Amino acid sequence: MSSETSDTIQERIRQREALLTHPLSTIPATHAPIGNIPNTPLAVSTIAFLLGGIFSLGALTFVVGGFSMPWWATYQLGFFVAAWATFHWGEFAITAGWNLEKCSVDSFLLDNGSMYHIANATALSEYILTLYFKPTLKAYPYISMIVTRLGIFLVIFGQLLRSTAMIHASTNFSHSVAFRKRETHRLVTDGVYAWFRHPSYAGFYYWALGTQLVLQNSITFGLFAILLWRFFYYRTRAEEAALVKFFGSDYINYRKQVGTLIPFVP
Repeated sequence: MSSETSDTIQERIRQREALLTHPLSTIPATHAPIGNIPNTPLAVSTIAFLLGGIFSLGALTFVVGGFSMPWWATYQLGFFVAAWATFHWGEFAITAGWNLEKCSVDSFLLDNGSMYHIANATALSEYILTLYFKPTLKAYPYISMIVTRLGIFLVIFGQLLRSTAMIHASTNFSHSVAFRKRETHRLVTDGVYAWFRHPSYAGFYYWALGTQLVLQNSITFGLFAILLWRFFYYRTRAEEAALVKFFGSDYINYRKQVGTLIPFVP
C-alpha cells in the first residue's frame, strides 16, 4: 500500500470520526439506517418542516371545529392528521434528545414498512368514503361525541405513555429488537415500566386504536385491533426471548409481576 493511499484512508477515518461527534450528525453509532431516505441533516430538517406544517393545518382544523369547505375538512380528520404528525416528529425528537447513539432519519419511523402506510391509507379511505356516501354514520347523537372523545383520550394517553417510556428507558430503548446485549444495556423495571412491561408498545396500541375511534372507522378499528395484536404478540415473544437470554431470572421474575396491559398479549 502506497503512502498516499494510506494517508487518504486515515483522512477518511478522521473525517468520519469528526462527523460522528458533530452536533448535526444523524449517523447512529448502532443500527445503520435502512437507506430509503437520505440520512442527512437536510433530509431531517425537511421532514421536520413538513411534519410541522401538517400538524399546524390539522391542529387548526381541529381547534376551529372543521371547515365547511372542503367538505371533508372535519375536526376529526384534523385531529387525526395532527396526531399522526406529532407521533412521527416525536419519535425522532425523543431519540435525538435521549438516545442520540441510535438517532438517524429512520427514527421518524416514516419508512416503517408498506403495511403501515397501507393501514393509514385504508383508514383515511374508509373515513372519506363513509363521510361522502353515508355521512349520517358519522353523526349519531351522543354516540359520535362519546366515541370521538374516547378516541381523543386514547390518542393522548397512548402518545404520552410511549414518549414517557422512550425517555425513561433512554439508551436502553431501540426501535428494532436487540438480539445482542451491549455493555450499557440494563433491565429497566421502574417508572412507567413498573406498570407496563412494554409501555412503548402499549402506548402505540392505544394511540392507533384511538385514532380510529376519533374517525369513527368501525371497519378499520377492527382491522387495527387484529393486526396490532398479531404484530405485538409475535414481537414481544421474540424480544422477551432475547431479554431472558440477557438478564435471566431477573427478567423472568419481572415478567411474572408486570403485564403488558395489551389485550390478549400475555
